Amino acid sequence: MLAGPGSIRPGGRRAALREIGYGVHRFARIAGYTAVSRDILADRLRKLEAAGVIERRQYSEHPPRYEYHLSEAGEELFPVTLALQQWGDEWAVDTPAITRRHTCGQPVQVDLRCHHCGQPVTRDSIHTELADA
Repeated sequence: MLAGPGSIRPGGRRAALREIGYGVHRFARIAGYTAVSRDILADRLRKLEAAGVIERRQYSEHPPRYEYHLSEAGEELFPVTLALQQWGDEWAVDTPAITRRHTCGQPVQVDLRCHHCGQPVTRDSIHTELADA
């Protein structure tokens, strides 16, 4: 079961998720792209797997070697990670390192809207209710 937002806190987890989401599945390549030590990365990947965010898939028997792929829960984090990247592009860097474009050719922007009425979701448009125990 996914353990909540703590499952993707800093310390290599978000960087590993980013690379796995970009199609980097093997440990050595993830380590190379994230600049996280191998011991720390191995620990982070184990925790992400235990949280249900990623899955290990064996690709070699001798010696046993694994690739890392996003689970269904991990795939559902895509809009969240995209929103964080968009925020970072606007507030944390002078010039974004990459531009994300849709297949139509236009830049991608996270746009949170109500599925029923199509109106933008803002802090003022949300009414919070406690769930029944």
